[in-house]
Amino acid sequence: MKVLQVLTTISFGDAVSNDTLALQDVLKEMGYETGIYAENIDARLPKNTAQKIQKLPALKSQDVVIYHLSTGTDLNYEITKYKARILLIYHNVTPPEFLAPYNGAAARLCRYGLDGARHLADKVEYCLADSEWNKKDLQEMGYKCPIDVLPILIAFDDYKKTPNAAVIQKYQGKGTKILFTGRIAPNKCHQDVIASFACYKKYYDPDAKLFLVGSYSGMEAYYAKLLAYVKELGVEDVYFPGHIKFDEILAYYHLADVFLCESEHEGFCVPLVEAMYFDVPVIAYDSTAIGGTLGGSGILMKEKEPHLVAGMIHRLQSDPALREQVVRNQRIRLQELGREPVKKQFEDYMRAYLKG
Repeated sequence: MKVLQVLTTISFGDAVSNDTLALQDVLKEMGYETGIYAENIDARLPKNTAQKIQKLPALKSQDVVIYHLSTGTDLNYEITKYKARILLIYHNVTPPEFLAPYNGAAARLCRYGLDGARHLADKVEYCLADSEWNKKDLQEMGYKCPIDVLPILIAFDDYKKTPNAAVIQKYQGKGTKILFTGRIAPNKCHQDVIASFACYKKYYDPDAKLFLVGSYSGMEAYYAKLLAYVKELGVEDVYFPGHIKFDEILAYYHLADVFLCESEHEGFCVPLVEAMYFDVPVIAYDSTAIGGTLGGSGILMKEKEPHLVAGMIHRLQSDPALREQVVRNQRIRLQELGREPVKKQFEDYMRAYLKG
């Protein structure tokens, strides 16, 4: 029996690709004949990580295609042509209205992705969703098949690597260091993080620094708007490192005192879990899948008025008992999202599914 994974693009470092690679290791451990097939393969990945979709072998009715859906592609319509069982893993699709003011092509792609997801509603027999939020999204699109929730499988061993010493040396020292990682994209609402930071810096810590780590490729217009907003506020020490190497990302997590997320659309939000791993207390706005990923840990804000957020950052920085409690709760949640628990969930789901 073959159990093959298919996705639109397998890239270097994004959450969906990392999830695919981690599940590949588990499928091999389970003894299945497996492989990864994609329309687009990042040249930075090791050779033979994946093969082009055109090389997908002949399949039989008992074989399984695990299809990762996260964007617009013709594959959303073509995946059911394969003579195999289809297991859909749904990572959610960014609502196009977030992107339309900044990149019309990206918005159209996401709209096509949502149309494709709806198209598959009555054409797959089983789904896995990254979060309860994603499960609800599928149900609202008309999916009637069984849907189980499986958190993204994260390769935590990667985080044990040595952080970039130059970055740490450059920014260590006095001042609260606030971090948010993720693509520079409008659904992530970096402008709200900047507003909260400006308030915190003005009223609590003039030496504070804000690091907004992530690529702005394709969202240059939004990035320019953020730069203009920083200038308009007259706030200093806001840094956009851009798309950087993994050891540099690790360095920012090692430096951070607080992880601040004010995103309005997340299907799972891996950076929250990364912050937990590095014992960085999380303050996050309660939207979409964020509360589910935190699972009762971190500090969940019901609103993101800048003065309230700034005040909460100050509480964390000035109340050691609160900070200790937040970190302790995050460590508990991290155990639930560890590789072994999530791996076992996936194995159990797969065995039950394959038994029919």
